[in-house]
Amino acid sequence: MEELLDQYLVYLQKQNRSINTIKSYERDLKKFFRFLSEKDITDIRKVHHTTVLSYIIILQKRKCSSSSISRYIVSLRKFFDYSLKNRILNENPVEKVNSPKTVKKTPEVLSLEEVNQLMQLPDLDTRKGPRDKAMLEILYATGIRVSELIALDIEDVDLEFEFIRCCHGQKDRTIPIGKYALEALKHYIHNIRISFLNNSDEQALFLNYTGTRMSRQGFWKIIKSYTNMLNIDRKITPHTLRHSFAIHLIENGADLKSVQEMLGHSAIATTQMYMDLKKNRIKDVYVKSHPRA
Repeated sequence: MEELLDQYLVYLQKQNRSINTIKSYERDLKKFFRFLSEKDITDIRKVHHTTVLSYIIILQKRKCSSSSISRYIVSLRKFFDYSLKNRILNENPVEKVNSPKTVKKTPEVLSLEEVNQLMQLPDLDTRKGPRDKAMLEILYATGIRVSELIALDIEDVDLEFEFIRCCHGQKDRTIPIGKYALEALKHYIHNIRISFLNNSDEQALFLNYTGTRMSRQGFWKIIKSYTNMLNIDRKITPHTLRHSFAIHLIENGADLKSVQEMLGHSAIATTQMYMDLKKNRIKDVYVKSHPRA
């Protein structure tokens, strides 16, 4: 089965799937294979509909969220579709397995005041402070994903025309950056980045102390350290700045289509949740403020 998994991962690479997507599928499938090993199932052809259902029941007992279980099911279904297409199987055991109903959570967002407080936290008299500030400012100014942030190269930044270019999967998009992000980015590139640089051939925009590209885990630690300083009784992640970017744009009159393009959503229905969130926020303000509400 390990050999089949390797073949499948190569197939995904040839399909130009993103590195994060491939790693996610690999993690999900390896977890399923460990379950099969515990059941003494060593042949993929011995996996049946009931086998998959038993696995889902175990995930539920382990308190896995509905969204996580849905993701596992998608990963398994696509893997078995591949096996079916290559005539390794005669049927897909996941085909009739339904994903659990998921409750959509309201995205966590920061207020404008909280964003301003966050941006003031990096110490600009240190080496890491200007770098961290530039990363935070870019996240909020553009709404890009953390994976897109750390994937940025020097050539993806145009300081003269004030935009960045980022890539998600096979799609490129160009996003303008505001004056605060531009100022922080200019300072980092012109004065700070060279102090992190160990190899003049390194193209990564944001570097860690080893002089190599900032990792996803590294940036998560950075934002966690700053949000802890804010004393906010909510879980703040890099995605919180993406949500805040979107809702603040919409609250200030941006149209949904433009926000969709900047966020890189393939369907406008995904972006619609920010419009719904805006309506809910207005209703909350009304209920709390109107004397006859």
